[in-house]
Amino acid sequence: MNKTIQTVESAAAGSAFLIEDVYPLIDGGRFAVKRIAGDRVEVWADIYRDGDAVIGAALLWRREQDREWQREPMSHHGNDRWSGAFVPTTAGQYIYAIEAWTDEFATWSHGVARKQRAGADVTLDAIEGAGLLTKAHGARQDAAVVIIRQCEDYLQSGEVGPLLATELGEAMAESQSRPDLTRSALFPLIIDRDKARFGAWYQMMPRSQSRIPGQHGTLRDCIARVPDIAAMGFDVLYFTPIHPIGHTRRKGRNNAQVASAGDPGSPYAIGTMEGGHDALHPELGTIEDFRALVATCLEYGLELALDFAVQCSPDHPWLTQHPEWFKWRPDRSVRTADGPYSDIVIPDFNSVDRPGLWNAFRDAMLFWIDHGVTIFAIDNHDTAPLPFWEWLIRDIRRRHPEVILFSKTFARPKLMKGLAKLGFAQSFTYFPWRTSRWELEQYLGELTRYPERDFYRPNLFVNTADLLPYHLQSGEAWAFKSRLALAATLSGNYGIFGGFELLEHEAIPGREEYLDSEKYQIKQRDWDRPGNIKPYFTALNRVRNENAALRQTANLRFLGVEDGESIAFAKEAAEPANTVIVVIALSRHVHEFWLPLGDVTVDVGGQRQHVTALENLLTGEQSRIEWGGVRLRIDPERDPALLFRGLA
Repeated sequence: MNKTIQTVESAAAGSAFLIEDVYPLIDGGRFAVKRIAGDRVEVWADIYRDGDAVIGAALLWRREQDREWQREPMSHHGNDRWSGAFVPTTAGQYIYAIEAWTDEFATWSHGVARKQRAGADVTLDAIEGAGLLTKAHGARQDAAVVIIRQCEDYLQSGEVGPLLATELGEAMAESQSRPDLTRSALFPLIIDRDKARFGAWYQMMPRSQSRIPGQHGTLRDCIARVPDIAAMGFDVLYFTPIHPIGHTRRKGRNNAQVASAGDPGSPYAIGTMEGGHDALHPELGTIEDFRALVATCLEYGLELALDFAVQCSPDHPWLTQHPEWFKWRPDRSVRTADGPYSDIVIPDFNSVDRPGLWNAFRDAMLFWIDHGVTIFAIDNHDTAPLPFWEWLIRDIRRRHPEVILFSKTFARPKLMKGLAKLGFAQSFTYFPWRTSRWELEQYLGELTRYPERDFYRPNLFVNTADLLPYHLQSGEAWAFKSRLALAATLSGNYGIFGGFELLEHEAIPGREEYLDSEKYQIKQRDWDRPGNIKPYFTALNRVRNENAALRQTANLRFLGVEDGESIAFAKEAAEPANTVIVVIALSRHVHEFWLPLGDVTVDVGGQRQHVTALENLLTGEQSRIEWGGVRLRIDPERDPALLFRGLA
């Protein structure tokens, strides 16, 4: 048998410490934990060695590209469990690690103290302690002063007392040698800016923004809509692709296989001889118009997000410039996607010129970043290999850590989570298909538990350009408001596709798709037509902006309301201290029920106190908590949601 033989010398040279059960950690450190700039990153670990020696531990962290580590001390909490924290202030890629060592001087002083309590002679111990002072090195000036002074006091008095002084122990803790210093593996950490955690997204089809029937919208038409969208409280304006649209295999209305004259085609069939992923559709306007749009968005407090689809139309210039980037059939025709996506071509990400193709997509994204885009929604990305996304995310984050990449796919659950682990700052969810109370509680509970909460940031879209869920197809205002309130309060990030505020609900029979979808035709609308729910958006977004508890997702707790067709939950933020209680009806009839709040507490000056009253965040009315709860009534036809601030 061939076995590795370990010598005594090699075994003795091994680590003196075990550093285990590190939190937070994703798959043993293979993937990065995600946090927000300015937030406290708290790290826990089991740290121990043999015997009863006193040990020290520190938390190390730095930006990936930096050389110098920053250090924070870790504190012992009993049973060998330690914790420390640090606060990164800027977005970027970071790494952190844990160091442990034996504090020889503290071990000596603890031993002497035990002997003194037992009445033993410590004369020899004092000599040994004084000898440890000679091993101090690299001490700060203030620490060196303490060490020299206490040593002199001992030499003059011969008493052990000066060696046991607290200030000497503190000075020696940082100044003595650490021959058994042990460092853990390096763990990755992604720090995003706050927009990754909190945002209200409004998606639109730019070509449908003209007010003139039948006329193709322009970027100037989009600029005209910005004030109205900002007034509703949205802070992300999200565009479907804005590139030239292919003619070959162009789709007609309602995804018809053959387009009629004048049909604009799907914007996801990207590219003509006029340009590809770094070009504007000529009917939308010029790059100067695009810059004006970005400037207007910033003026009104919005950021611009673009769909970024790694696919091409058969007319994309890359097919002639770089045929090696695509798969070709025996008849020399390019291999297109199947079924309803036959107007697009999926590049061969494993082609012989893989670096060229990968860099081309990266460069297209950099082009739009240079023109003011800070957010990209990555569409159809489950057709590209995982290594491509891991490389692209890291490359973009290295160059532009402020950029947010949103994983916009309804793929298999584990693939969606895997993509999030690779570094996407936000992800689509199955929220559109979670309608009953138990489904919502189970699914949001899954997304807010460990480890999902440390790598998966949900963005709850209530509808999309492709998706009109069955529960909205009745067109009932209460249902639209209920879904909107759920998305806006359960998650820090939520979004809609334009037309939702007008209660648009005409579907292809038997399918969750819009009839006469904007993906295949141009629409015009009266955005102020009677029956719209724009004031409801405005009120919800105002409440979200005013309450820190609603600006995050992870700290969510469901409450045991007795009505099975209503859902209740509490969300809490620590800084500033804020607790919000939300109750939402899931059916159209009037609901009356008891909401138990006996164990819900709020932070008051650092102390936990039970909720004694609820303040309605829309009306300002207050309700006293009696017998551990409150009786509530919801009329969904008026408003399916009750939003409260917890008061003590």
